This record gives sequence, structure tokens and C-alpha cells, in this order.
Amino acid sequence: MNIKQILANKVSAAMVAAGLPEGTNPAISLSNRPQFGDYQANGMMGAAKKLKTNPRELATKVVAELNLDGIASKIELAGPGFINIHLDQNWLSTQLNTVAQDDHIGVTQRSTNPEDSRQEQQQTVVVDYSAPNLAKEMHVGHLRSTIIGDAVVRALEFRGDKVIRQNHMGDWGTQFGMLIAHLSDKLASDEVAETALGDLENFYREAKVRFDNEEGFADRARADVVKLQSGDAACAKLWQQFIDISIAHSEEIYAKLNVSLKRSDIMGESAYNEDLSIVVDELMAKGIAIEDQGARVVFIDEMANKDGDPSVFIVQKSGGGFLYATTDLAACRYRSSKLAADRIIIFTDARQSLHFKQVEVVARKAGLLPEHVGYDHCPFGMMMGDDGKPFKTRTGGTIKLAALLDEAVSRASELIKEKNPDINTTDLAEISAKVGIGAVKFADLSKNRTSDYIFNWKTMLSFEGATAPYLQYAYSRIQSIFLKAESTKAGVTQTQATIAIIEPQEKALALKLLQLEDTIDAVISECTPNLLCNYLYELASLYMSFYEACPILKEGISDEVKASRLALCQVVARTLKQGLDILGIEVMDRM
Repeated sequence: MNIKQILANKVSAAMVAAGLPEGTNPAISLSNRPQFGDYQANGMMGAAKKLKTNPRELATKVVAELNLDGIASKIELAGPGFINIHLDQNWLSTQLNTVAQDDHIGVTQRSTNPEDSRQEQQQTVVVDYSAPNLAKEMHVGHLRSTIIGDAVVRALEFRGDKVIRQNHMGDWGTQFGMLIAHLSDKLASDEVAETALGDLENFYREAKVRFDNEEGFADRARADVVKLQSGDAACAKLWQQFIDISIAHSEEIYAKLNVSLKRSDIMGESAYNEDLSIVVDELMAKGIAIEDQGARVVFIDEMANKDGDPSVFIVQKSGGGFLYATTDLAACRYRSSKLAADRIIIFTDARQSLHFKQVEVVARKAGLLPEHVGYDHCPFGMMMGDDGKPFKTRTGGTIKLAALLDEAVSRASELIKEKNPDINTTDLAEISAKVGIGAVKFADLSKNRTSDYIFNWKTMLSFEGATAPYLQYAYSRIQSIFLKAESTKAGVTQTQATIAIIEPQEKALALKLLQLEDTIDAVISECTPNLLCNYLYELASLYMSFYEACPILKEGISDEVKASRLALCQVVARTLKQGLDILGIEVMDRM
């Protein structure tokens, strides 16, 4: 259910009837104040400017043609040409009752039938996210890519798109020669691979020290890289042991985070190895890349600096080695051709923005990325400490993601025990995990993707304001109302009742509930889960206002009104639960 689209269609038809060109934007938006209606059509201002006519006169003609019978209770002209639309409460009730009976809470599913012109067509969307480097354990720097990507993936799937997850893990490259050489020595000393790799950070650190300081080790490491890339069986076996144990660490993190990535979603850098030389040869054959000082380079004139110097994009080093650039170009071809992507979305931190812009320009010139395939690199800001610097340990080290999540659950446990000293151990463990992990995720997802943000335990675990605990509490509070209603047998069940919008607080709640599809579409279009976070917080806040102003189970309230308000509560609860599920945050019936 998309009220904005319904109104846009109606106003567009009126604009055409009033003599405006087809396709003129009606510019429908929510009103900021109730006295200006529920929605506004502001498109007459821009249209009048283009046509060099008076906007108010134009708006008057459009209003005369605007047919909102049964939808709007009042249409009024305001200011220099704004059209204010007050929605009819009976119409809102009808729409909300339809939503209440819909499995997708009013969110239209995209069509898989190409001949169905009534619905938007399903797209195949390839999403590249998380992508940890398997040379190390996941740290806080991997959090944003993992959870922002997963929220967008879930939103796409809820809308009905076909999503192909691609976990572009760093499982290739020069550092693996160093690690293989070190692992080889460990195994030669009768250590077991699982024991040797029990602490990935320490293992990497040991290997790096040997690489920098031990005579002959660096040469062995480089030789092992060549062997690995050439298909040497012994090196490949060691590499596979390392990969398997590293992936197991990542899977533990995904399980804790309630992230939907699976082992089958992994498409690491190594997967493109055989295509790298082919890609470079194609670039050379087409004259897109040239030989320069022994390396093969693309000089991108389209991205020249202010002095006219082209952007430099190396696709093969002078020694014959390949780079991230080559792998990402091969990935473009694989995703657009083999996976038949309509759209490719990639989540990395903002420092890689230039790289992915170069990739897109070169891939499109080379035909590796057809024009009809969308390519969205979605950069994000950094998680910062209280000092405004990248979030690290007190000694300046990288914070392991597993340790951060464990601390979140521990802090949530203390908070819940403080609020509910009699809670049993089983419930405490379950609720603490949901609240702690949810708090970390919501604190991150609620910030604008492109912004840096300050990590703060006290704020994110608060039961007040825009936090996961506040929303989880709002959901559990509604469940407690249902339990009480059941015990008192108040009216008919909420799933059987008809919702009647009467009070202003009910209308405000209904309007917000009917904006879910519009919100999810915005999340999908811009890859910005914070819009859904804002929506859920506003919904929960409006629910609290409704709860205070509109008694549900109070004595003296008629069975019909009780049933209507219980049914309204049910739609709110389902929307909160579904919205939080898209964010990867779990709810509970009681806290």
C-alpha cells in the first residue's frame, strides 16, 4: 500500500487534464503540519516555472480536475500554488483493514511475470557485502559493510526481488604466501592446523614479523605465492586449511549478528583467478589498457584531474601480478553475464570510492558491464570512539568483532537484571543476546550510511529514544496487551475485527502504518537503512501517544472499540516485528 503513489497517479491525471505535459512531476510529499493536510502536491511550482505561467492559477485548474472522491475529505489551495490533501478517515480505515489481512502488511510484491504491467517487475540484484580478509579475524571495521548490506538485502527480498549475495572474501594475494610459509613450518613442527590457527591475529602477526625480519623467509613466501597461483597441490592444500578455519570464524560472527550470509554465498577473490589474464588481454586488445614501464595500465581520461592528467588504473603489475582492480573487473563480467544481474550493489568504506568509480568506467568501456546493468558502490563512514578517532582498543589495537558483540550481550544482561532481578537464567540469556546485539546493530544502522558516528554504549542500550531496546520494548508491550485481552476475553480477536479510525491519534498511526512500502522503496533505492530505523522509531512513538490517549481495555470502552484498537495494535506489532527483522534485529514477547 503506497498512499504517495496513489495520490501521485491521481494528481498526475488531473495535471494532464488541466493541459500540462504528461510526465510532469506532481511532487507529492507528506505535510509537516496537520493544518496543511496529510499530503501536499507541490509540483505546480516547478511546472509553472517551466511554462512561464502563474503557479496559483495553474494549481486552481489542476484542483478543478482532481478527482479524489472517497479518498480525500478536503482539498485546498494554499500559498502560491500548493495543493493540500486531507485524507478521509473512512478511506484510511478501509486501506488499513486491507493491510491487516495481507501477509506482507501492504507491501506489494514485485511481479515475476514479464507480461504483468500492473506491478513492478522483479529484478535480479547482486549484493557484495561483508567481504572480510581471511588473513585475520573479523574486527569492528567489518561491522558496517556486513549489517548495512544485510539490511538492504532483506529489504530487497521482502519487496520481492531476487537477491544473490556475494561475500567477496579476501582469500588471495601476496599475504597468503607469507601465511602458507608460516603454516607449513608450524605443521612441520607437529602442530595441528586448528591449533596453529586458533588465534588468527596472533598467527598473522608472527608471520609478518618473520617476513620483515627473518632472512630467507620473504623469498620463500613470494615463491609460495607463485606456487599457489600456479596450482601447486601442496600449497593449495595448506591454503585450503587456512581458508576453512578462517571461514568458520566468520560464520560464528554471522550467527551472533543474525546476518543471513551463508558459506554458499562466498565468492572470494580466488574465484576469479582464471579470468584475470583474460580480462587484461581483452583490455589490451581493445586498446583500453597499454603497456607502461612494464605494467599494464588504463589511463582514464573521463576521470582526469583539473590539470587534465588522466586517472591511472593499473590492471597488471610489471612482475606479472594482478591487483584488486583486475579482480573487480572480472567480478563485473561474472555478475552481469553469469548471474544476469539487473543491478549490482557493493558496500565498502568510503576510502574505496575512487577505486570503484574507476572500475565502473573501465568495465563499461570494455563491455564487461553492460549499460542496462545498474552499478552502485555504496560507501559508508567509520565507527569512531569518544575521542573522534577510529574506534580502537585503549592500546591502539584493532577491536575484534567477536569481543565487541560479547561485551554488548554482557552489558545488556546487567541492564536487564537491574530492571528485572527475578528473571530466570534461560530468559536472561535469550533476552540479553537479542537486546545487546540489536542495540549495536540499530545504533549503526540508524545513522546515515555516509556519515562517521560515535560509538557509545550508554546511548545504544538506552530504553528511551531511537534505540533497539526502545523498539523491542514497544513490541513486547503490545504483546502484553494481547495477553491481558485474552485473559479478560475483551471483544473479538484482533485478527477478526474491523479497524475504525476515529481519534486523531488513530489517524496519525494509520498514516504512518500505510507508509511502510514507501519507506522500504526508499531504503532499496538509496541503500539507506537509517530511513527504516527512523520510520520504526516514529511508528513506536506514535503508538505510545495512541496508547496514552485511546484506552483499549479500560472499563466502559465498548467491545467494538476495544476490538478495533486491538486490531490496530496487531498491525503495529506486525510492522515493528517485520521492520526490525529487515534490520536483522530480533524481538521478544516479554522483556
